[in-house]
This record gives sequence, C-alpha cells and structure tokens, in this order.
Amino acid sequence: MTTLIHRGRRADVGKNADKRLEGEDDDSKDRNLDEEESGDSKDIRLTLMEEVLLLGLKDKEGYTSFWNDCISSGLRGGILIELALRGRIQLEPLTMRKKRLLDRKVLLKSDTPTGDVLLDETLKHIKATEPAETVQSWIELLTGETWNPFKLQYQLRNVRERIAKNLVEKGILTTEKQNFLLFDMTTHPVTNTTEKQRLLKKLQESVLDRWVNDPHRMDRRTLALLVLAHSSDVLENVFTPLADDKYDTAMTRSKDLLDLDPDVEATKASATEMIWAVLAAFNKA
Repeated sequence: MTTLIHRGRRADVGKNADKRLEGEDDDSKDRNLDEEESGDSKDIRLTLMEEVLLLGLKDKEGYTSFWNDCISSGLRGGILIELALRGRIQLEPLTMRKKRLLDRKVLLKSDTPTGDVLLDETLKHIKATEPAETVQSWIELLTGETWNPFKLQYQLRNVRERIAKNLVEKGILTTEKQNFLLFDMTTHPVTNTTEKQRLLKKLQESVLDRWVNDPHRMDRRTLALLVLAHSSDVLENVFTPLADDKYDTAMTRSKDLLDLDPDVEATKASATEMIWAVLAAFNKA
C-alpha cells in the first residue's frame, strides 16, 4: 500500500410519508455537502472520486501515472466515504465482539438515489448483498479483486473513464486521442486549471496555514480527501509544487495524521467512522 516519504530536498523528505421525509432529508444532505468550509459557493461541486482522479491526472497528458496501481482501489474507497457522507450507508454499531472497524459490516441507511451513477450502482449492490460485507471486502469487490466467481458481479467497470466523463461534462477536462506506438488511448487533459489549483490549494492549506493538529476539527471532506489521496498514491502530487520547507512541513503533518490509529479516532466525538474505516482498510492492505 502507499506510504508517505520525505524527499531529500525533493526526493526523500417507512411508509410513504416517512419515506418521503427521509428522501427529503437525504436530498438536503446532498445539497449541503459543500457547506463545511468548502469556500466560494461558485466553486464547481465535485465528488470525492472526481477530486481524487483530478489530483492524479497529468494536466497536459490527461492520464494518470502508468506506475500507479493504487488509484483504482482508492476511488472505490472514495465511493464508500461519499455514500456515508450523504447518509446512504453506515457501519454496524460497535459491540463487544466487533470493536475493530475492519470487523464491522457496511449497512444500508437509505436507498434514496444520489443522482450519481457510480454511487447509485454501488448503493444497489450494498442493498442486495446478504450477508453484509465489511469495508475492506467492499473495496475488493468493487475493484474486482476477489477469488469468488459469484461475486464478480459487484465489480464496477470503467470507473476512471466514467469519472473522467463527469469531469468533462463539468468543464474541467476535455477528451483527446493519443497514439502510444502500438495502441491509441483516450486521454483527458485538464482545461479548467483554476479548479485544479483551487483543489490543490485547499489541501495544501489544510496542513499548512489552516493546520489545526486535530482531525476532528478539520472539514470532513478535506480529511476524507487527504486519506483518499494518500490511499490512491497521489498525495505527492499535491505537495510537489511547494517550496522545500513547506513541503517538509506538509509531509510531516500528513504523515502524523495518517499514522493515527483509525480504531481510536473513530470512537471520538464527531468522528466520521467511514473515513477511518477506509484508512484502516488501506493500512492493512
């Protein structure tokens, strides 16, 4: 799994009424997702998966590093966190027998559609699955990393391309064809560099100027994005543009944050359990 390293000066350092009210509540959560310190209301609203992919894409080339084998599972982790933040899924309650995050199953909280195809496809899988699965199992199933042929149906296909198309529709990427000697590949160069710079700045400031030294005082979506960027092996892309001293500070603080014990942090007041469960799953992988 991914690790944070310092670069040596660059390289090391219920029934109808109830259901209607529930749906309205879910819609309200969806509308207010970006109100927790997300900045200018004119900013384009992106899902966590879209933000992770945008961080991983090379601006001009329009594709992720060929050596990055972590981003696929990282995007699936992002789907689970996004569904949890939207009030669609949750972890089963803590019990004496199931104290660890990785032992607790993912439960359906609401099946109200989100309007996002990937999220709703995953929601249907979770709703239809009996018995329930853990966070780590869902990441593996959604990625297709399972030896059980009867569970291959849960694999989400063409995830990167589908997320990229969403970003094209939002005016952040464009679509091109590039020839790589033996094959042609569809690429998605960044056209809205302002949006990507806003995203980079938000993450950089979260561990520099706005550092609070307490994950539970951080904006939940920013914390989730830091966890997912690390798990997808794209966090280095966020801090590379910084001057050496700021780079070292950002990397040290990020490492301290990501080295926290997820099982301990998930028990604290105002903690979002799914964020820590996803981190625990990637730490174990």
